Amino acid sequence: MGSKNKLKRFRENESFENVIQPSREEITSGNFKYQGKWKSDFFKNDLPLVLELGCGKGEYCLGLSAMYPEKNFLGIDIKGARFWRGAKTALSENNTRVGFLRTQIELIDQIFAPGEVDEIWITFPDPQIKYKRTKHRLTNSEFLQKYKGILKVDGVVNLKTDSEFMHGYTLGLLHGEGHEIIEANHDVYKNEYSAPEVVGIQTFYEKQYLEKNKPITYIRFKIN
Repeated sequence: MGSKNKLKRFRENESFENVIQPSREEITSGNFKYQGKWKSDFFKNDLPLVLELGCGKGEYCLGLSAMYPEKNFLGIDIKGARFWRGAKTALSENNTRVGFLRTQIELIDQIFAPGEVDEIWITFPDPQIKYKRTKHRLTNSEFLQKYKGILKVDGVVNLKTDSEFMHGYTLGLLHGEGHEIIEANHDVYKNEYSAPEVVGIQTFYEKQYLEKNKPITYIRFKIN
């Protein structure tokens, strides 16, 4: 994508009522205006809140919102030019249950109040295979504790990835730390027991992986 196109999308995002782009200072100040108030002040309803971390173009948020009209969906990504597509689609469809937040996922525990989030989806994250980058891996111990802090008591996390490394790393960590694994599937399109939201929504990148015959893996778990 050209820099001109990116700038155009950034400008459009600023005008979208379903996009929030706070500064790091706003979030870390300790009184971020939406913390604890996402349902009442942003979505203006009292429906369960589901997050998609590293939401890319926002396809999963939109797909899930079509399947679950009784829930709110918030896509989080640092790359606003990507989720511009999802935000624009949601607005054109008058879908007020989908929003987007441009920020770093490491700040998540300062963005949501304890127990404010019902469910988390992590879709095709960068597996951060280089050893020195494990601190950025979205299912490491530190991130899991941040998720636990914002999830309601029975809240669940979903990881969908094409990376066998990420799948294996996460499974090993979950077993090692004693978390509750609800489902672990190493090839969702060959094993028929996967839920509709796992096989019924395909992102742009997922379709590319499938064309290369890469198996898509999935883990659903609770953090103890």
